[in-house]
Amino acid sequence: MRSLRAIYVLATFLLTSAFVIPWQSIALRTRSLGYKRLPFLYQRFLSRLFDIRVTVIGTPIQDRGVLMVANHTSYLDILVLGGSVQVSFVAKSEVAGWPLFGTFARLQRTVFVERARRSQTGVSRDLIAARLIEGDALVLFPEGTSNDGNRVLAFKSALMGAAETEVGHDAQGRALHVPVQPVSVAYTAVHGVPMGREYRPFFAWYGDMELVPHLWESLVTGPVDVTVEFHAPMSVDSAGGRKALAGAVEAIVRRGQTRALAGLREPVALQAAQPAPGLAEAAA
Repeated sequence: MRSLRAIYVLATFLLTSAFVIPWQSIALRTRSLGYKRLPFLYQRFLSRLFDIRVTVIGTPIQDRGVLMVANHTSYLDILVLGGSVQVSFVAKSEVAGWPLFGTFARLQRTVFVERARRSQTGVSRDLIAARLIEGDALVLFPEGTSNDGNRVLAFKSALMGAAETEVGHDAQGRALHVPVQPVSVAYTAVHGVPMGREYRPFFAWYGDMELVPHLWESLVTGPVDVTVEFHAPMSVDSAGGRKALAGAVEAIVRRGQTRALAGLREPVALQAAQPAPGLAEAAA
């Protein structure tokens, strides 16, 4: 029965993709037809179709440009986050060439960056900064790769240079920088039962795992429960610099994942997003 359901899910995914891809392509070209909202709605639909049950803690920033910084476990993170909040992603340039998934990434206005060449770091930073100034919410995975979902790898601070993007000035004329919101993602249960380390590789995608066989195993093994925690925003101003910010965000994301994996944090009611320190003055 699980295999039959997996076949149904994949067939539904392909059939709906045949409708969504041309619609979003036209929407992007004309900057109409809900070109920003459609990816969010479709990924929410896919999350439910794939039996990914997401619990959201905290309040994502949606009213201005924000750099969301999250840990990275799987390609499923795209559905989990993209179906929870209206965002685009920052991804390595190779993703653009992936069959079908690369198409979806482009249609979601993903910012593709050259992570392998350090000489391109400045170009990548500027691409991200331009989108933040436009008011977009971008998700960055600063670990640089996905992992087994049991831990958070060290955050690379290079691409977080986009956090130094100026978005205004305070009353004294000092530059204010884009808010950075830490986000913890944890795969916590399968079939409603707390997930041990032996089950996490069915959902965590890392190393030399092949995409299609892994997706099949995920569908057959699920449903899966995921906890996403949106932490309070920070900025390079409050952290004391880009590298200090990367370290602080890494610690916050790690604590959030650890709490979720241990079942120590209950969901709380969503509240209105609060401005990052100093941003209220810029908006005034």
